[in-house]
Amino acid sequence: MSAEDEKSALRNPESAIVNRLIIFTRYPEPGRTKTRLIPALGPEGAADLHRRMGEQTINWARELKSCSSIPVEVRYEGGNENLIRQWIGSDMPCFPQGNGDLGSRMTRAFHEAFAAGMNRVIIVGTDCPGLTAALLQRGFEALQFHDLVLGPAKDGGYYLIGLKRFTPRLFREIPWGTSEVLSKTLQFVHELKLRVFLLDPLDDVDRPEDLPIWEKFATAPSRPSPLISIIIPTLNEEKTISACLGGTQNAINVERIVADGGSRDRTVEVSRSCGATVIHSPKGRARQMNAGAQAAAGEVLLFLHADTCLPSGFASTVRHTLALPGIVAGAFEFRLDAPSPGLRLIERTTNWRSRRLQMPYGDQAIFVPAALFHEIGGFPDIPIMEDFEFIRRIKRKGRIHIVRQPAITSARRWHALGLWKTTLINQLIIIAYYLGIPPARIHRWAHRNP
Repeated sequence: MSAEDEKSALRNPESAIVNRLIIFTRYPEPGRTKTRLIPALGPEGAADLHRRMGEQTINWARELKSCSSIPVEVRYEGGNENLIRQWIGSDMPCFPQGNGDLGSRMTRAFHEAFAAGMNRVIIVGTDCPGLTAALLQRGFEALQFHDLVLGPAKDGGYYLIGLKRFTPRLFREIPWGTSEVLSKTLQFVHELKLRVFLLDPLDDVDRPEDLPIWEKFATAPSRPSPLISIIIPTLNEEKTISACLGGTQNAINVERIVADGGSRDRTVEVSRSCGATVIHSPKGRARQMNAGAQAAAGEVLLFLHADTCLPSGFASTVRHTLALPGIVAGAFEFRLDAPSPGLRLIERTTNWRSRRLQMPYGDQAIFVPAALFHEIGGFPDIPIMEDFEFIRRIKRKGRIHIVRQPAITSARRWHALGLWKTTLINQLIIIAYYLGIPPARIHRWAHRNP
């Protein structure tokens, strides 16, 4: 657009200006959608999150279309037109993105839009929940006086690109999927002497640690995020409790309860200094966790050992996991905090067992709806194997999902006893329990072999 055209547009913004918004998305098919979120949410959960993010984008695009008459089209990957229309409705034209990398597909979309007579064209994805109709409107307005508008994503890419003339050079030799997408694009912008306008940078949701971003922006006023109560049984854990609690401090809508069994060190003092609520309980992990559950206000209970640290974004992962169809409880993968081939083998074996048999143990941070916890009577009042028996009861109610993000546990016991002795003792305890030996006797034997 020439300078004279820009003056004319200011005098009469509707004169001869034809805009188009193009939404790039993928059909939410489990296993092929949001694959980097599968470790946290599983294939179905990742696809469901993508579906909801896409629907949020479609909804504000409808809002923009109704208030400003900007036409919207959807370009999709995966599925087919019939599936896409069943998903998003029939009020927007839908086209496959076609072959090639992301740059080739965007080049095709821009070329076809400008060939159809468009003056300003913007492409957006569905990964940034902070993107709104108002922000998009700013993008179209910026194209009055700029050749290009970009919405920077904080991971180094961009969530929006708008042009007022076809410029295919911007989409060649770009390292798509890396943190260099934006910088490389701006390099070409400088070489082509284009006038660029940058919108506000936004976070996108691609990885498990990004899940709190979705939770922050998701619009669900009738279903607020359920409160998660983290319950940590302690007994002389002043060396580990600070790190354990530290990994939970920034989580949204989470309470932390330390159920202490009579520590003689600074466990209680350190816990309070980290902002946790401390309650006192008779000694015994099952009794302490049950006491914590009675004091908890959360709709979800997460039982965490004092020497275990939760992964980033755990709260959103827990909520999304429990929202999956048929899932009644969950736990994280098992990982130890020390590098050793022998410990790696133990991790792999533990995770295989957890996933194959749906039998996670307590050091995997088991989480469950509070209602179900109370329905099954909580943890059995036994001195050992309380987590094993608890999980057996839960399995009767439905499936247990093992999140592929790890909860990281101290390897202190393996260091103290030795790798193979610790493993042998653990297996003998399980065998003894299966054989019906009373838990109190197993507990006495195990503690004679520390």
